[in-house]
Amino acid sequence: MSDGSTIEWTDATWNPVRGCTKVSPGCKHCYAETFAERWRGVPDHPYGQGFDLRLVPEKLPEPLGWSRPRLVFVNSMSDLFQHGVPEHYVRLVFDVMNLADWHVYQVLTKRADRLRAITNRFPSPLVERRHIWLGVSVEDRKYGLPRIDELRRARAGVRFLSVEPLLEDLGTLDLDAIDWVIVGGESGPGARPMKKEWVLSVRDQCVAAGVPFFFKQWGGLRKKIAGRDLDGQTYDQVPFTVDELEAPPRIERARRAVRVSELVDGAR
Repeated sequence: MSDGSTIEWTDATWNPVRGCTKVSPGCKHCYAETFAERWRGVPDHPYGQGFDLRLVPEKLPEPLGWSRPRLVFVNSMSDLFQHGVPEHYVRLVFDVMNLADWHVYQVLTKRADRLRAITNRFPSPLVERRHIWLGVSVEDRKYGLPRIDELRRARAGVRFLSVEPLLEDLGTLDLDAIDWVIVGGESGPGARPMKKEWVLSVRDQCVAAGVPFFFKQWGGLRKKIAGRDLDGQTYDQVPFTVDELEAPPRIERARRAVRVSELVDGAR
């Protein structure tokens, strides 16, 4: 796990899976792929295999070692619901999130159909948890909008949309059963532009529906210069904060850590 994430809407990242494949236009300038491929072939480096899919079971127990509650972006360097990740391994990740339940977990995918299928097979108490936020990427109308319907049909405690990179006007959004919306422009070399009116349309629909709205960035080659202000305001709304959560005593955390180790050993 990596503490002190630079991603504006989370506190830390946890990557029990590494690597992914492109599935839609939102993947074109994948920051994770760019980073991982930089290290391909470097012996003993965590990304020595580049962006090839790899399960990392030794990372599974990490959240148990964090005593302070935090927002945790799950698989910032991958997609938990890609087809190369076995369902039993996805179950292990959910088991860990339930055992280390003093954190908020943000699980984001572009494979909304598999998210829906798997979570609907899992027991409701495992997935319908307030501290587990399940989200889908919505970059355009063709690929992104259908994911919202899949998410709505999935079992989840909290559902969110990552409208990033926003590549076009999304039109009217159905925000029924959606608990949070993030919007952001693409950043880095070759970043595709995002128009202000697209952002305002999403923001206004969130306000009308009473859905918390988080504006991450304008993006561009120099995203820090472009900033995060939208009409002179910074939007940092979230469904709830980790201040509402509390870690159990150390002896209980240790007991749960042993349970996670048993689950991981049993799955090898």
